[in-house]
Amino acid sequence: MPAERLMPSQEAADLISLTRSIAEKELREKAAGAERSHRFEREVFRTLGRAGLLGLPYPEEYDGGGQPYEVYLQVVEEIASAWAAVGVGTSVHVLSCFGLFGYGTPEQKARWLPDMVGGELLGAYCLSESHAGSDPAAMRTRAVRDGDEYVITGAKAWTTHGGEADFYTVMARTSDDGGRGISCFLVPADAPGLKADHPEDKMGLNSSTTATMLFDGVRVSVERRLGEEGQGLPIALAGLDSGRLGIAAAATGVAQAALDVALSYAKERVAFGRPIVEHQGLAFVLADMAAAVETARAAYLHAARLRDAGKPFSRQASIAKLVATDNAMKVTTDAVQVLGGAGYTTDFPVERFMREVKVMQIFEGTNQIQRLVISRDLAR
Repeated sequence: MPAERLMPSQEAADLISLTRSIAEKELREKAAGAERSHRFEREVFRTLGRAGLLGLPYPEEYDGGGQPYEVYLQVVEEIASAWAAVGVGTSVHVLSCFGLFGYGTPEQKARWLPDMVGGELLGAYCLSESHAGSDPAAMRTRAVRDGDEYVITGAKAWTTHGGEADFYTVMARTSDDGGRGISCFLVPADAPGLKADHPEDKMGLNSSTTATMLFDGVRVSVERRLGEEGQGLPIALAGLDSGRLGIAAAATGVAQAALDVALSYAKERVAFGRPIVEHQGLAFVLADMAAAVETARAAYLHAARLRDAGKPFSRQASIAKLVATDNAMKVTTDAVQVLGGAGYTTDFPVERFMREVKVMQIFEGTNQIQRLVISRDLAR
């Protein structure tokens, strides 16, 4: 049951049709096997890039798609409904381009951004550290100025695409002035001294490599600093507002996929002489699942439309991320219940969906942090 969408233009509607076609032909059938084998499928991202889907919210002058966030996020949802790890990866890539687009000089953007948003290169985002997840101001990775270069030393944990990406947007400390002492750097993957630690063994999203990135005296030129010294934390926090919407859309996509599987099963499975969808107890579960999916979609689209209009949207982004990921956890758990014992087996994808959305309540700021952001905004 494809999501019903009211797109703002014919071009946007065509993008959704293109995305659904790619999802069916290139993503859905590969997802389960890649998850089982913990295999990162780099070529899938090249396919998305060549279709113009990895740079949708960035301007056409930089080889982006020139689409509003309202459209881009619905593309992410469609991708994630077929393959959660790729949907998340698309969101992470777009986030990795944010610092350069938002804070780079015209010369920096002209030099690097077209290759980044054009689709051939894949990005990663290095903010968290093992001791500084929800408190990025406590980071210890340091960048020391040495003439026309910075020397970066430290470790960045939980890096999506760690060891697979072509470039890394890195936050590192340039002074001891707390949150005002952090700067942002664009680091190429082939920089000497940069390597990935062993990938994490995870509950889900196993086809998405997550690793700690180790910086052992990595030298980057001053021209690869984005923004001013000390501007890194504002860059990171601004990017996370948009990144949270990407995760909200991805979670909604997985929830939609879980609903589709559960509904199809409930129409075919017969108990007590009729399809189980006709039993009120189960029908009401499905109704609640549908309401949760559509509520999540409405939440992220509202935040996206505020962003597209140039209005503040930080609180709404946190609300969308909170609602969409909590709803997705409930919907996928209910999908397992609808399928009964079959839902607990790997014969159906709903057990995988449940494992995949759990981390969406955690990354891009835990849902407890989202409540903190929302409550502080309300108190202003």
